[in-house]
Amino acid sequence: MATKKVYIAYTGGTIGMMPSEKGFVPQEGFLEKTLASFPEFAHDQMPQITIHDYAEPIDSANMSPQDWHLIAKDIEKNYNDYDGFVVLHGTDTMAYTASALSFMLEGLQKPVIITGSQIPLTQLRTDARDNIINAIYLAAHYPIPEVCLFFHDHLHRGNRCTKTDADGFAAFSSPNVPPIASIGSKIKVRKHLIFKQHRAELNVQQFSAPKIAILTLFPGISAEFVEDFLAQANLDGVVLQSYGMGNAPINNKPLIKAIKKACDKGMVIVNCTQCMQGCVQMETYETGKVLLDAGVISGFDMTTEAALAKLYYLFSRDLAVDLIREKMVTSLRGELTP
Repeated sequence: MATKKVYIAYTGGTIGMMPSEKGFVPQEGFLEKTLASFPEFAHDQMPQITIHDYAEPIDSANMSPQDWHLIAKDIEKNYNDYDGFVVLHGTDTMAYTASALSFMLEGLQKPVIITGSQIPLTQLRTDARDNIINAIYLAAHYPIPEVCLFFHDHLHRGNRCTKTDADGFAAFSSPNVPPIASIGSKIKVRKHLIFKQHRAELNVQQFSAPKIAILTLFPGISAEFVEDFLAQANLDGVVLQSYGMGNAPINNKPLIKAIKKACDKGMVIVNCTQCMQGCVQMETYETGKVLLDAGVISGFDMTTEAALAKLYYLFSRDLAVDLIREKMVTSLRGELTP
């Protein structure tokens, strides 16, 4: 059997940092040298790996759509030469990157697994070692053709994840879909959950620069604020973080009017719940139906990260607004359960 090959893109983040007088910092070549010293990589079940250190490591707090495109193009450039890909990334915006890449990588037929750590690889109690070894092993031997996120013994669909713990090892959750795979003494893969794209040829869809924002409702939010927010800079799309199953304060009629005005002008407003788990069902209560009647579309059980990335993706394809609204409520990469 031919040796599997896995490409590792170290984009930055805690996992590959080493201590210095200024605190933990990335250092070129350090990660490759460290991994080469691991006895696990001499095992005959481990793949051949190639590590690409990004010339300018990206702190995940600084991650942008331009950086997402850089990572996607890196994968595209090496796509035919490797069996799988591992992207090492900081945890703060890892779920945003996982969601974005799931849409950018049209026609993906190979595993792309994003992982990182809460503690650097150099430290005694690090979670990096298990995360990186398991991510590499899965990318080589489990041809799951999705952008996934691996953390703390679970392989999640990337666009279903959100960071739920700032410093715990189980930092990521997939609230509405079980993990695609779970790691223990055995590897359990839930094959029925794997999402496969019909298109067989990889194409990277670059995100343009649509004006997208997130608006979170809270008790006491003023209609003037919402109206000003929606009017600023001619926003194209908004992820509206509402209450419960998609509810809003109907007694604040000027606020609802401002939302309806924005929808009537062609803005795409997607309703996502503030709850960690569950689904938007605007028709259930009057406080939700008023948003539906105003032109707001359901985000169903999408995470905020997935809804944001999907808006970027659809507006970047020069589609008519009506078609964008239609596709927002359609599962394109397994990001929602309609």
